[in-house]
Amino acid sequence: SSGINAEWPLRPGLKAAKYVEDHCDAVDLNLGCPQGIARRGHYGAFLQDEWDLISSIVSLLHKELSVPVTCKIRVFKEVERTIAYAKMMEKAGCQLLTIHGRTREMKGPHTGIADWEHIRAVRQAINIPMFANGNILYFEDIERCIAATGVDGVMTAETNLYNPALFTGKNPPVWEMVDRYLEIAQKHETGFQHVKGHVFKLYNISFQIKHHLRDLMAKVHKVQDVVDAQQIIKAELIEDSKKEIPDIQVQRVETCANFKHLPHWVCQPYFRSTRLEALTGDAKEVETDMEAVLQEERKARKEQKRLRKAALFQKALLKPAKKRKFASCTSCEQNPGSEKCVHKMCKRCCLSKTVELIVDCEHHNVWAKARYERMYGTKSKDKTEKGDPIATV
Repeated sequence: SSGINAEWPLRPGLKAAKYVEDHCDAVDLNLGCPQGIARRGHYGAFLQDEWDLISSIVSLLHKELSVPVTCKIRVFKEVERTIAYAKMMEKAGCQLLTIHGRTREMKGPHTGIADWEHIRAVRQAINIPMFANGNILYFEDIERCIAATGVDGVMTAETNLYNPALFTGKNPPVWEMVDRYLEIAQKHETGFQHVKGHVFKLYNISFQIKHHLRDLMAKVHKVQDVVDAQQIIKAELIEDSKKEIPDIQVQRVETCANFKHLPHWVCQPYFRSTRLEALTGDAKEVETDMEAVLQEERKARKEQKRLRKAALFQKALLKPAKKRKFASCTSCEQNPGSEKCVHKMCKRCCLSKTVELIVDCEHHNVWAKARYERMYGTKSKDKTEKGDPIATV
């Protein structure tokens, strides 16, 4: 009974896994997500300090599912702690472990270089199959990573968003990948925001050079608009590919030892150059230079935000005032008057007027006349506009 009670909080996760187990080859637990939403939702890499909980989840899924349970984790700063973490996962029932060679703090501008030596140390300490994740930018990096870490396979994430053909060893024209993606997205009725986001990832380098094409795609509001804009972008990039274009580079070459100079219209990896250690040259000098670039980008974004607000304010000033839905109160002329009020007034003014004239207003639930009759036991006639105040009667 105590074992059942302990497992009860884990049952929703098991239910989700049971829902898909007949439609997949394995169920994977992503324990490596470092994003803020994972912190707020208490999942991903923000569970990596709760070993008992993770062990319980993996053990339950391993025991109850008919397919293998695989897990993805991030490393700790200490190699020994990462090894102990991996051994715990293996003991709990994880049958394939993927290790991302970055800590959960290494994200966004602090991404940095994944530590393959750290991954290799874990590989030598556990017996289950293991994949490596991190620093896979080109097809050649797959073999380099396997040779350096001794893992059984490689997983990539962000690079696939910019070059979905990574594992084919090709760098196809971007428009070909966008055409294929839009075809799939329309077939499965993918949401507009997801479609737009993926297209921006694919055209990342071209849009940094072709600002007018970026602005064109930024103005779309539905999936069909994305498809229409794609035809215009595709036509221009095809024309560019036929010309002798100067070697324009918008990426920071010093951040990658095996950087490839590719034309902007082909799929290629995106380099997080900000705060990224230089593999060649003076890393400290690169750090200082990139911090200056960051400061300029922040200033530019603030200025754009200020201009947008100013434009919206100007638009609001020029916009004609809305017509009042109701006629103004016949007394104060500030508040809207009620059509059902005997005086066509707002409630505050009606209250004063009914008391003054000793009349009732059913709409505002003011019963001055009825109250007067109860107090004095005589029926009074309704006062006119110039009637005497109740105090003088």
